[in-house]
Amino acid sequence: MSNRFSKFAFAMLAGASLFTGAAAQESLTATTVRRLAAPDAGQGAAFGAHHVFAVDNSVIAKHDLETGALVARFEDKDRLLAHMNSCLVVEAKLMCANSNYPQSPMASSIEIFDPESLTHSQTHSLGLMDEGSLVWFDRREGGWLVGFAHYDGARGAGFKDHAFSSVVAFDAQWRRTGGWAFPAETLARMAPHAASGGAVGPDGLLYVMGHDRPEIYALAKPPRGPALTLVATIAVDAHGQAFSFAPDGSRRIAAVDRKSGEILIIDLPPVATHALAPGQFFRRPPAER
Repeated sequence: MSNRFSKFAFAMLAGASLFTGAAAQESLTATTVRRLAAPDAGQGAAFGAHHVFAVDNSVIAKHDLETGALVARFEDKDRLLAHMNSCLVVEAKLMCANSNYPQSPMASSIEIFDPESLTHSQTHSLGLMDEGSLVWFDRREGGWLVGFAHYDGARGAGFKDHAFSSVVAFDAQWRRTGGWAFPAETLARMAPHAASGGAVGPDGLLYVMGHDRPEIYALAKPPRGPALTLVATIAVDAHGQAFSFAPDGSRRIAAVDRKSGEILIIDLPPVATHALAPGQFFRRPPAER
């Protein structure tokens, strides 16, 4: 009787473990499929349908995706835009995350450009944010998923270090609706900086990259509590910074190599998600699924 009970108890525990969010963390390696010369590839890269954009503080450079040829270039010579960190093509807009880093107190804005001509068309200021310095954002169902950074040392807020960096949920009007802390092991890998890039993958996981380590972290919503769950660490040739997924729904990303001044086109390997519960995935807008 006790033996049958033990088997029953084991089966129950095994079944329950499928939905705890405590999946074994994978260590994977991505494949770089193309390198494009891009002297402005300093802060990040963004995919378009036939072009890719290099971002570097006050500069955005548009390159042909196949040849790498420079097609258009924007430079804010007045440096009112001093720290554009990442961009994202949304419908007929190129939307970019900007902040006043390394100034304090931290202030941020979303800057909008025409993706064809790179003409600046609109600004949406978030002003001073307790969340920190805006570094990246991506679309999610009902609004936006946004990364904010805090930093150690003199370039931080003084009373908040890198551990205060977080992911925040906003609605379509940029009003906060929720948020998550980073896993402790991910924060340790990104210290003394934060997640310089982030994007929701086609599998519904959130992928983030730090400031300088050549690795991307795949994160899921937690089954309980406020901290995201680390699912996988993926080795990449890019040493940190912002990136974006290709618009075709594949696992291909555009990232940067600051040392060589290149945009990298990288294919990420599949990440096992069978041990995650349905509520642990980030839902993209219906048109992007």
